[in-house]
Amino acid sequence: MSTKASHPALEPGNIGDLRTANRLVVAPMTRVSAAPDGTPTPEMAEYYGEFARGGFGLVVTEGIFTDTVYSQGYLNQPGLVSERNVAAWRDVTAAVREAGGSIVAQLMHAGALSQGNPYRDDTAGPSAVAPKGVKMPEYGGHGPWPAPAEMSSADIKEAVDGFVASAVNAERAGFHGVEVHAANGYLLDQFLTDYTNLREDSYGGPVANRVRLAAEVVAAIRAEVGPDLCVGVRLSQTKVNDFQYRWPGGSHDAEVIFTALAEAGATYLHIASEGRNWLDTARLAGGLTITGLARRVSGLPVIANGGMHDASLSAQVLGDGHADFVSIGRAALVHPDLPRRLAAGKEPERFDHAMLSPMVTLDNVRRWRLAAGAEV
Repeated sequence: MSTKASHPALEPGNIGDLRTANRLVVAPMTRVSAAPDGTPTPEMAEYYGEFARGGFGLVVTEGIFTDTVYSQGYLNQPGLVSERNVAAWRDVTAAVREAGGSIVAQLMHAGALSQGNPYRDDTAGPSAVAPKGVKMPEYGGHGPWPAPAEMSSADIKEAVDGFVASAVNAERAGFHGVEVHAANGYLLDQFLTDYTNLREDSYGGPVANRVRLAAEVVAAIRAEVGPDLCVGVRLSQTKVNDFQYRWPGGSHDAEVIFTALAEAGATYLHIASEGRNWLDTARLAGGLTITGLARRVSGLPVIANGGMHDASLSAQVLGDGHADFVSIGRAALVHPDLPRRLAAGKEPERFDHAMLSPMVTLDNVRRWRLAAGAEV
């Protein structure tokens, strides 16, 4: 299907004080291609800069670990915990800025879903509940997830402090903002999820308690960086290890969560679909969509995710008021210039999973591109 240059995703947008050239966002995608100490490489600067040169208005990085205790989820995951990390991220943000784009650092604590942490062998989470499923081989893991240690109040404070320190480092590194990763089954989502959070203190029980940690992280970052830095939050119902999960209270839970995060000082909400189509995960009872409800309840800009490379779907989502921006993952890997293709009315090519197999590294993508070029 052809598209027109008047597609709503090509219109400029605003996220707080951040003005973007369009409403097309690169979704966070784990690359596990940093140095062993979490320092970004020159290849990563080229990778992120390519999206900005291709016309994306906003780039969200892969999840960045936030402390040297429990947060790291994968070996060769990037971090924002040292001066060396900060200096190398400056090269990444400069590459994006020089191309006219904006870039946000996604801050991530893996919690019980850590499968590669050089700082320690054990994991921690809200409760001593083993995660569903098995570790992900494309990220370097294998075998079942172990049960994490239940986090103490000191552990929780340490995690919050890590988010705050990394947000400060992100600002120093030249990012336009940060995105707090509270989605996809990682730590903050583990607190949100009823079956992984069995706590009986102020962080457990009703959804207003289970969202408390995510809200505390946002509020603590906001208090430290001030009012101007963009502070987003990524949320999802589905998880990397549980595609079927939905918030048990439906729209009631969603309203409580969105309200708490808006009141904590969030700038935007990013609703993820974890590899699923938006239509499959966004519907709520009564004809509502979760992204539309997020807009109405929070009053914040909302980014929708899941199949948004489909021009008709993204036009519907934006045109019918379900979201303000759309984020694109795998199709952006195939076409870092997807915004320019959209403006020209060109359909994206089908994603080839070989780009991410056997590992989701930048080296693997380079090999895939060379092979594809050789075939042409």
